[in-house]
Amino acid sequence: MIYREAGQFKTTYAADQAIFPIAQDKVVVTLAVVAAFVVPTAVAGDYWLQAVLIPFLVYAMAALGLNLLTGYAGQLSLGTGGFMAVGAYAAFKLATAFPALNIVVVFLLAGLVTAAVGLLFGVPSLRIKGFYLAVATLAAQFFLIWLFNKVPWFVNYAPSGTITAPDRALFGVLVTGPNATAQARYVFALALVTVFALAAKNLVRGRVGRAWMAIRDRDIAAEIIGIRPLPTKLLAFGVSSFYCGIAGAELVFLYLGSAETLAFDINQSFLVLFMIIIGGLGSILGSFLGAAFIVLVPIFLTNLPHLLGIAISTALRKQIELMIFGGLILFFLVVEPHGLARLWQITKEKLRLWPFPH
Repeated sequence: MIYREAGQFKTTYAADQAIFPIAQDKVVVTLAVVAAFVVPTAVAGDYWLQAVLIPFLVYAMAALGLNLLTGYAGQLSLGTGGFMAVGAYAAFKLATAFPALNIVVVFLLAGLVTAAVGLLFGVPSLRIKGFYLAVATLAAQFFLIWLFNKVPWFVNYAPSGTITAPDRALFGVLVTGPNATAQARYVFALALVTVFALAAKNLVRGRVGRAWMAIRDRDIAAEIIGIRPLPTKLLAFGVSSFYCGIAGAELVFLYLGSAETLAFDINQSFLVLFMIIIGGLGSILGSFLGAAFIVLVPIFLTNLPHLLGIAISTALRKQIELMIFGGLILFFLVVEPHGLARLWQITKEKLRLWPFPH
């Protein structure tokens, strides 16, 4: 088989701890990233870009953020939708108040604003954890949505109460707004998620990530060996909120075009939570797998009755979708708690040993 590391000798610690210690993985991932930039923009239509690929990238960014907090740091959060709303409204205010501001800077500043809000709501994590922390973050979700509903300043006093992404260009190409093409918005979203996924991967492999996992596995033992719980947990909330804030800005600026607070309700929080459970807690790859699964399953369920010639109402189809999601969550929690990422890892291990018994 070609999937072997035979003959690949690691002579340094850095080589042994590389993100892709096997050369085949590095080649395949590099080719996949290049293909992701080139192939969809060349062959995919507006439907695939707008309805499938762009939302997949947006939710992958949100899943990355929640996975850093819940999967790596062990802090359960149900406020993802609220933090995404903070990022969306912050990006809208910055883009409209400072029209000359670069759109990348707008997204980064929106992420920093969301990180500050996340730090504020992360303070209770020092005293409470588990279900009680989830309830506290759920309160943040409802409070933030209420705030954006009640204060018209956040929508620039628009009577409709909606925010609309303005036209903004990057390197002379419109990447946001109603006049931006789906191809440009897709490439921009892909570039953002690629950079931040690489940053997240390196973060969890370093000192910060090890501290998060120590707090997750044994918080008392981690404190005994010198890890300070409050700064470590607050950093997890801040970094996670930063990612979720950028995802919220992307949701409005790159996907929906315009939105109101209903787009960031509690369903968004549960949706992102389902992504990391199905994809795999504590896995960067699992964030992408879970986002792909959650985005593709509704499309599959929508088209399956037409392919089978069965007439199903929209309401019934939605209920079936929820039943499938619930069943899959129970399946992964019982059978494979580490989700799709673990199944992929097992498959790779089998390929490395095949055809020998294992």
